Amino acid sequence: MNIFICGGCKNGKSSLAQELAVKLAQGEKHYYVATMIAGDEEDHLRIKRHVKDREGMGFETLEIGRGIAACLTEDAAESTFLIDSVTALLANEMFHDNITDAGALERCTKGLLQVLEHSENCVIVSDYLFADAVRFDALTEQYRCALAALHRTLANVCDTVAELCADTVVIHKGELPQ
Repeated sequence: MNIFICGGCKNGKSSLAQELAVKLAQGEKHYYVATMIAGDEEDHLRIKRHVKDREGMGFETLEIGRGIAACLTEDAAESTFLIDSVTALLANEMFHDNITDAGALERCTKGLLQVLEHSENCVIVSDYLFADAVRFDALTEQYRCALAALHRTLANVCDTVAELCADTVVIHKGELPQ
């Protein structure tokens, strides 16, 4: 089963995704694919909080900030993957080594589709960054458009699409495992 979860920042997406991944794994191998590349102290603190939140849940953590298909292990077909988050993954792919990479969307899309295709289960988390009425600079808009394209692709291919809004889970497609 493949589940896509989106919603506002710090809204419980990761906690929900962890619960779902553990449930889907049914005691079998499950991986937490951490995509954030820490750039400052706030990032390091967020990573520490996420690590603490999943203590005792049996996840094997894979830190993969770029080239997401590298998370596919030899046992991928029998494993559950939690990818947290597409937001960071795309930013890492688009903005690295002081350049803006035009091929980032294609690489992210291809890599995520490979993980979905080759894993037993996958739960993917992303931030919803589209409700602002603010006009952003061209580079930020390029990123937001690419993220929206990734969201559309994931919504189309995943069995379940859920949004967290004000601590409420809204199911847009499919259903959550019981």
